[in-house]
Amino acid sequence: MAALSLLVEHGPERTDSVIDNDHLGRMTLGDRDLEREVLEIFARQTTLSLNRLVAAEPARAAAIAHTLKGSARGVGAWRVARAAERLEQTAAGKFDEKAIAGAIAQLDAASIEVREAIGTRLGDRFEEIGTNTHGQRSRDH
Repeated sequence: MAALSLLVEHGPERTDSVIDNDHLGRMTLGDRDLEREVLEIFARQTTLSLNRLVAAEPARAAAIAHTLKGSARGVGAWRVARAAERLEQTAAGKFDEKAIAGAIAQLDAASIEVREAIGTRLGDRFEEIGTNTHGQRSRDH
């Protein structure tokens, strides 16, 4: 049981990096071209998902968050995964517009952070990575 406790406390979701490079490397079998493609797709997916969340009913928001949570876990974007899980749980519970809006804001912040990290990693080739859900630069560059 101690080993399980150690795994939970120090598992991959406890990393301080925006993207867990070891996890991503395992998931892409060390193939750098595949890694680039997966990260580009994930960055686009976060933007599209957040745009869809703006007008989504709670049940739809929970479904969108669930999908994004799985994708984030696949690339090792643990902060996005946790924020998506919070939104999924919040939207699936009793309807609380303020709580849902807060969970969406947390997911948006985590998504901006990961898109910027992906943009830095991949270079300027993929310009929309550093934008927020409204198409604006998320930070002055």
